[in-house]
Amino acid sequence: MDKKKPAPKRRVKEKPVILITNDDGVTAPGIRNLVEAVKDLGKVVVVAPDRPQSGMGHAITIGSPLRLHSVKVFDGVEAWSCSGTPVDCVKIAVDKVLHRKPDICLSGINHGANHSINVIYSGTMSAAIEASIENIPSIGFSLLDLSMEADFSAARTYARRIVESVLATKPDRHLCLNVNIPKVTEELIRGIRVCRQAYAKYEEDFKERIDPAGRKYYWLTGEFVNSDKGKDTDVWALENQYVSVVPVQFDLTSHERLERMRKTYKW
Repeated sequence: MDKKKPAPKRRVKEKPVILITNDDGVTAPGIRNLVEAVKDLGKVVVVAPDRPQSGMGHAITIGSPLRLHSVKVFDGVEAWSCSGTPVDCVKIAVDKVLHRKPDICLSGINHGANHSINVIYSGTMSAAIEASIENIPSIGFSLLDLSMEADFSAARTYARRIVESVLATKPDRHLCLNVNIPKVTEELIRGIRVCRQAYAKYEEDFKERIDPAGRKYYWLTGEFVNSDKGKDTDVWALENQYVSVVPVQFDLTSHERLERMRKTYKW
């Protein structure tokens, strides 16, 4: 009598590895809320700056050593503080912490807006863009509330929803999404809009002051001015209580002008 063949073993689907970083520092409320929102969706590892790094853009550390320290900040989640910039955090996480590329990189939740031109200066989004450069799908999240006591309830709900959707679709390796959440209660959010980046920026002014030693110093101030009246932009969506999602890329080539310039200039 033939022996019964053993039933084939079912492959247990491995959970995705989720790298989380930010620019407000590893102890900021925003990153804690992001971890809580997604920690059951995969194996979460946090590598974030040891202090606030807002406005650092795509800066990297080249003139001084980087230091990593294991920190106990999140229940049941491996976390490291890094002495460098948000971009440094992504680079060192891949090489020295994970020893592999994560399945997705999440950055945030930032305290304050990263819509329109802010994406250029944002440490939050630069970390996400760095991941995209390294063939890692990424999403940067920002809440339009600068307060450390901000209510992240709605941001948590929408962050989880967007991350679940992206993980379910086997995202393109260069995917990078800039997600902003309006400063309203969850009940007032009207949904999600996929948008383009608005042409809006700060009209800057440097306030001149005198220090106690009689020397001049300057303090950067400015007013946010939206010159873009389109109803398909991130600024419009946020003003109308939608979550804005803008796909961004690291290729800064102006493809619209490329062929025109080739025909115009005979260099």
